[in-house]
Amino acid sequence: MSVTRRSLLAAGAIAFSGALGALFAGGSRVAGAERGHGPLLADPRGLLDLPAGFTYRVLSRAGGPLRSGEGTVPANCDGMAAFDAGGGRVRLVRNHENRTTAALRVPAVPGLTYDPHALGGCTALDLDPAGRVTGERVALAGTAVNCAGGRTPWNTWLSCEETEDRAGTSGYAKDHGYVFEVDPARPLRSGAVPLTAMGRFAHEAVAVDPYRGVVYETEDAFTEPFGLFYRFLPARPLGGTGSLRAGGALEALRVPGLADLASVAEPGAEFPVEWVPVPDPSAARTPIRLQDFGPGGITHAQKLEGCYWGGSGVHFVSSYARSGEGASGDHHGQVWFYDPRRARLRLDVLFGPAADIALPGDSPDNICLAPDGGLMVCEDGGGAQYVFGVTAGGEVYPMARNAEDIGRPGAPEWGEFAGVTFSPDGRTMYLNTYTPGTTFAVTGPWH
Repeated sequence: MSVTRRSLLAAGAIAFSGALGALFAGGSRVAGAERGHGPLLADPRGLLDLPAGFTYRVLSRAGGPLRSGEGTVPANCDGMAAFDAGGGRVRLVRNHENRTTAALRVPAVPGLTYDPHALGGCTALDLDPAGRVTGERVALAGTAVNCAGGRTPWNTWLSCEETEDRAGTSGYAKDHGYVFEVDPARPLRSGAVPLTAMGRFAHEAVAVDPYRGVVYETEDAFTEPFGLFYRFLPARPLGGTGSLRAGGALEALRVPGLADLASVAEPGAEFPVEWVPVPDPSAARTPIRLQDFGPGGITHAQKLEGCYWGGSGVHFVSSYARSGEGASGDHHGQVWFYDPRRARLRLDVLFGPAADIALPGDSPDNICLAPDGGLMVCEDGGGAQYVFGVTAGGEVYPMARNAEDIGRPGAPEWGEFAGVTFSPDGRTMYLNTYTPGTTFAVTGPWH
């Protein structure tokens, strides 16, 4: 993985929300954000390599018992968010990207199961002020390939199905490809209701505008035709838990004259955008990305993944683009910023292949804001897997490495990192390894 130094400097201002401040303030760099945390040290336990001064706690591993007694911890841990549970307590909501071949399903719990033939869903972990797990239970079941998602301003989690399979496909009893709302404190309150108006496609992640209530969505499609970037205009914006069930309008991003975001290779480049109504959000006959958007067409991008709100707009990630697979350019990852007030789209960060800073690695996937100024980026590829930090000055540094299989002949491949997120106080980083499904809490000198 590599990132050009000029990319972060040319970006102008990548705003951070809440107490994290801003990556840039009037063009100046954030104090204390100009260095990493040092080299990674080999973990004697062979699980997670971290810099000196950082330690981890294993919160949960696939195959262990759920504290609720509902069954075992499911496999394939993916997207995740941390919520303030009051009194120094934290509540984690964690996706499980289970297909029908998954060995460890999300247990089907009454009132929380959409399709009993689907094995994915979410689990919720309760942590006490000392970071110890005090509860672990099913929060959503009977969904498929729950990849990432996003949190809402009213403190629920939107879990995304990364599939377009219909009833009768892969043994499913119902159509899939939806977003589901999960109340981490009271899962039975949210239940297992697909938010059908938000579209049926291979969802990856979402981000909610906390001022206008607009929901932005990424579509993870790695083969042609590539995915789209969407916005959902709720009929009841910012209405609280359950309000997204009231419906709304789904639109797709069009950059006039730009058919593929991969053709943009200059960080800082800005474009005016249009939003085009989606002809059939249910994709009853034709997948949305194949539908007719009129004479101006629509703008596609390969592997649209992470999506989050920061400051005055929404950031989203294109994990990679490969001209050999039909993309109009090659890159190892892009981070885009959409400013809804100005209706402008800007390329903020470009990862390789031609860059002045490089580390071995693969494509960026899940991404989050870091409390010491910068980004945390989960790697998704082959071989040893990393979490990389990217500072405001354009430095890339390793933050964590999945040490699970180093030096173990015959062991399975390394599992990707996913679900990186920070506690509300910024003192703990939570992250998952996909295989073997494990949730870690990492503490250390973040500030």
